[in-house]
Amino acid sequence: MGVDDLQTFLESPSLEGGAVSVDLLKIARNVTQRQQPHNTNRKIRPIGNKLKLIVDAENCLDRLYGGYFSDWACGGQWNRMVQFLSLLTQAIERGNIELAVVFNGTIEQCRINEWIAEQANVRQKVGMVLKHINTKATPPPKVWWTPPTCLRSALRMALRHLGVTVMCTMDDHHQEVIAYCREYGFHGLLADDAEYAAFDPPRYFSSENLKLTYKGSIETKEYMISELTKTLKITQEQVCIMASLLGNFLLPETDLQDLYKKLNLTKVTAENGPENNIKKLAEFVSNLPSPSNMDALVVAVLGSLEDKRASKFRQSVQYYLNGTASGFLKYCTPPVKTKPKKNTQSQQNDTAHSKSEDNDLDTSGFASETTEQERETLQNYKQATAHSVIGEFNGLDRDMKGSPNDKYLDDSSDSSRFNGVSNGSVSSSSSGKNDAGMSSSNQAANSSNNTTTSKRISKAKTSVVGNVITPPVSPDVLRTASLRHQKGLMAPLILHVLSTQEIRLPCLMEDESNRDFPPIHDIYQLLRQRIYAVLFNLHHLRYVHTKKKESGDLPENAPQPEIVVKEWIYSRSNPYQRPEEVKAEPLPWAVPTLQRLWFGPSVDDKRRRMRALLSCLNSDTPLILNTAYVPQHMLIMACVLRYIMSQEKPIMRRNELDAFICHAFNPNLMNPQYLQELTLNVVTSRGVQLAALFMKGVDMALIANDACGAPLPWLMCCPWLYFDGKLFHYTLTRSAHAKNILEVCENYIERVVKVERMRKAILEGLDVKFAKVPLPPFAGPTMLRTLPPPHVLPNLNLQSSRGGSGGVPSLRQRPIPSRGGQLQVAGVVVGSWGANYGYQGGARQMVPGGYTARGGRGRNTSVGNQMSGGGGYQNSYGGRGRGQNRKPGMPTFPVNARKNQVNKKRNTNKSNKGQKQQGVALTVKTDSGDVPVSDVVIAEDGTTGSGGKKEDCAESVEHKGQGDAPCKVEPTD
Repeated sequence: MGVDDLQTFLESPSLEGGAVSVDLLKIARNVTQRQQPHNTNRKIRPIGNKLKLIVDAENCLDRLYGGYFSDWACGGQWNRMVQFLSLLTQAIERGNIELAVVFNGTIEQCRINEWIAEQANVRQKVGMVLKHINTKATPPPKVWWTPPTCLRSALRMALRHLGVTVMCTMDDHHQEVIAYCREYGFHGLLADDAEYAAFDPPRYFSSENLKLTYKGSIETKEYMISELTKTLKITQEQVCIMASLLGNFLLPETDLQDLYKKLNLTKVTAENGPENNIKKLAEFVSNLPSPSNMDALVVAVLGSLEDKRASKFRQSVQYYLNGTASGFLKYCTPPVKTKPKKNTQSQQNDTAHSKSEDNDLDTSGFASETTEQERETLQNYKQATAHSVIGEFNGLDRDMKGSPNDKYLDDSSDSSRFNGVSNGSVSSSSSGKNDAGMSSSNQAANSSNNTTTSKRISKAKTSVVGNVITPPVSPDVLRTASLRHQKGLMAPLILHVLSTQEIRLPCLMEDESNRDFPPIHDIYQLLRQRIYAVLFNLHHLRYVHTKKKESGDLPENAPQPEIVVKEWIYSRSNPYQRPEEVKAEPLPWAVPTLQRLWFGPSVDDKRRRMRALLSCLNSDTPLILNTAYVPQHMLIMACVLRYIMSQEKPIMRRNELDAFICHAFNPNLMNPQYLQELTLNVVTSRGVQLAALFMKGVDMALIANDACGAPLPWLMCCPWLYFDGKLFHYTLTRSAHAKNILEVCENYIERVVKVERMRKAILEGLDVKFAKVPLPPFAGPTMLRTLPPPHVLPNLNLQSSRGGSGGVPSLRQRPIPSRGGQLQVAGVVVGSWGANYGYQGGARQMVPGGYTARGGRGRNTSVGNQMSGGGGYQNSYGGRGRGQNRKPGMPTFPVNARKNQVNKKRNTNKSNKGQKQQGVALTVKTDSGDVPVSDVVIAEDGTTGSGGKKEDCAESVEHKGQGDAPCKVEPTD
């Protein structure tokens, strides 16, 4: 039993007419001018002739993602998602429909049990997905679909980019959604939740059945609440009573077992649906008193007013009544339980001191988000996606004035307003008029306005428990965080930390028994600790504490103040039973206060914002901000990879790091058609977990960017600019079997140069330790079945025909063919191995790595030292191949190669006498065709072999925008 059974009954065939297939475009055509409500005090915008729908994103994450793409487990196909959303928004605009998408940004304490049960379901699905991948190496079926990591953040950014209104709830998700729907005159609600069925929205559409067809129609199902009440012969108020008696987060079904036994309600199973139980309960509810007489209702249901469940039952019934058309104005946020705290005069003085320093700042919005910078960022985004196929769908080729991206630049855009404020950067006019712009009824109905939240949170004065303190938060910071949270411009975690000092970390796509690397949340714990320190001004608090000790206001043995945040994180020892207390860790330099980071307009403030972001990610190095090494739209990716590589325990292997970088520079990254037709032969569990690890790092980097005042423009943070799970998996498989990095880059030398530059910036100053490739045990034919690629094997002498060299018995006393082979038992292939690239034929001549000898056999050995730094791509995986034990340096070119060909007839052509014999002519593949090697190989001075112009990376390597860190030249903006 449970309230979800009401939704199941609404969808079941036993309720005739309960769910009807509809086309939203046809409904939009029939929408006419509707009469304004009689209440003139409510400031409702004119409805006009548009069909206005509000979408609960939590019920249709898979539909907004674009459906059950076969490779969703590989980390997310973000470009296909953007393409689908582009087509959907185009169809919506043509069909005269207006959407408002709402995400759950609350941390509802009363629903903690629901959240834990949901995470248990996710863990079960993740376990089945990884088991399927380990056994079959194919993408999992859609029945186990789980949201890819960072999906909610990517959806908010994509919808904002496409000009769709985005919102986040703050206190109670369901009540705020239905209140906003009624307050602003929306025609209907797109969701799949039984609580909305009890609220009786104006029109209730299914988000799970939402489909964008090839013919351009938008089809779904409409739930008929009138048919539900008609069939069950109850009123809408009695539906609220039914929802309470079915069991919910306020009154669980475990407390109502005696009532179920009295009504002879059976347990719902796969064979026995909830239909009979719903009908029996409806018959019981139809004879109960009206909710207006609550005491009589409690006595009729529980038998006595003194029953310990009476208060829960009252609260539950009232909760659903507050969501109806007649009761939604009566909803108010539940009181927040606060612990008794001791206020100290010294901490209040610190607060006054910090306020006096920052009272001259404009706190209407982030100082980094000016109109000029956002327009410049839009131009940079267009350049980054110049060759993107998505560009023709999302309107990037339009004039800037008519582009949907300008909706977040124009504060007067009516279609992007939420609670009286625009859906873009916070302007002084919008923040100043926010309280006046909201109606009094909306303030009572929707508790997510910023004034209420600021007052509620700011009541928590500074308190000290030992050396752990609850620091004060500036009202200006809270107001801005509240506004940005409501409009979906900021990660919900930031407001959770500022308001409750508590966060919830969901389960991810990882194997809990995997020993290759620690749990993903543990890897990013230090990053979260640094974010907490930035949000609560830990450096400033410790600085003031030190000054007071020096002045004698505090004793010498007084401990330094600590900031503690509670994290709900799953582990075997603590499966969401209690939150873990995590202390904030300060950054290794004097970080300004949060007010200065968010609202400081000076050039120094701009530099410190960027330096704070880079410091959180262990990326405060000169090359990371050099766009010749790391393009701006790949900065988040580079910082995340550097953070992973800076861990004490090696996590990534060399080819895996190269796979991340190579696939980001692949021109097909932004070609959804190519990615749709791309086929993955093998899906590995490690690749899936690496993608989840990286995307969680992207999610945390976005949070750090918001916490530091958004030094990196949000358009440059979009994950579809640098990652696609399917292409990454394809590149990862290719890199594991490729002879060199040039082959991974499809023989495009320009791409190799970009990859090498970015890798150099990522690994700059690090003591690089790559994870080792595990070797399988030697077990006869089973060993060959799981044999890794030849370039990851040690130099084992398996080619001796006389057996047993090096302690390894020879196979059949015969050498392994250099071109690969297969092992057959009774005519059945039980194992195979790839080619042995240790040497090149009987002459054993050295050929420069990755290059093809014109007129020869086209042999490809490891890439030259010019590309991979002195050992070749092959040598970086664990040893040199045969014939390659030479000192680092430039590749050796074969000269007078014919002297070694003793079995061939000597050339006696007189025309060749007197001519100097030349080496093998070498060419490489470029975007402009095959060109000689000397034209593209870069010398040490930054020039090409033919005296061409210097590369961009040789012109300047100064550290721009770093802040107070040392740099070679004076940073400029």
